[in-house]
Amino acid sequence: MSTPLRGSQKARDTLDYLRDKISSSAWAVGDLIPKEPELMELIGVGKSTVREAVRSLAAFGMLETVPGVGTFVRSRTPVSTLLTEFLGDHDLEEVLVYRRSLEIEAAQHAAVHRSEEHLEALRAAALRDQHADDDIVMTCEQSTLPGSFHLLVVEASGSKLLLDLYLGVMSVLQRASAQGRVILGTTLETMHLDHGAVLAAIEARDVRNAAHSMALHVDRDLGLRTDMLDFSQHTERATSLIDAGYDPGEVAAGQ
Repeated sequence: MSTPLRGSQKARDTLDYLRDKISSSAWAVGDLIPKEPELMELIGVGKSTVREAVRSLAAFGMLETVPGVGTFVRSRTPVSTLLTEFLGDHDLEEVLVYRRSLEIEAAQHAAVHRSEEHLEALRAAALRDQHADDDIVMTCEQSTLPGSFHLLVVEASGSKLLLDLYLGVMSVLQRASAQGRVILGTTLETMHLDHGAVLAAIEARDVRNAAHSMALHVDRDLGLRTDMLDFSQHTERATSLIDAGYDPGEVAAGQ
């Protein structure tokens, strides 16, 4: 146990300890942090000091306490929370465009920076989705769950800033999804094929195909309810990518 601290320094050091664990991803987004008695032992402070630090980080959106379960990491930095509030005042179509840009950039970076561990995690996620319950896979929330395909692509990019921005954007879209304003505009079969194409490009370190495959996927993945009711309709950009041969569904049909 660390040497007991004095006065307000206890509160500052406790806050720094928790924040460092989160920002360094020692406690990843979605993880349960250690329970109160363990934190008291680790840091060498009392219950009230730990609780105050947790409340402070919860106010920043970095932690969330679920009664009877524990305290979860919700954001690696306050950036995601502040961005969520900022984007909430903007048009949803603009937020969707921003999300597309982030995921395309993430796929390109992942093709360059991914490790074998990243590839193993992405393969496992793609395989897991193929055998998971459809109602679980086809949810907007799935995109930010630990171990989910989209989140793993962003993590494989190696950019913590991209990750923070992505989590902030997806928080807005998840809220809109819960309100029925944003829906998944693709079929389960197409989603699996798209994920496979993105994975293959990242595995081959093919930056161009990673960008185009992800661009096609996100362009027909999430959309406003009024835009995406007919799965057979594509945006002009998606149509151009399909015509250029980037649709994995068309490739599979031609084999």
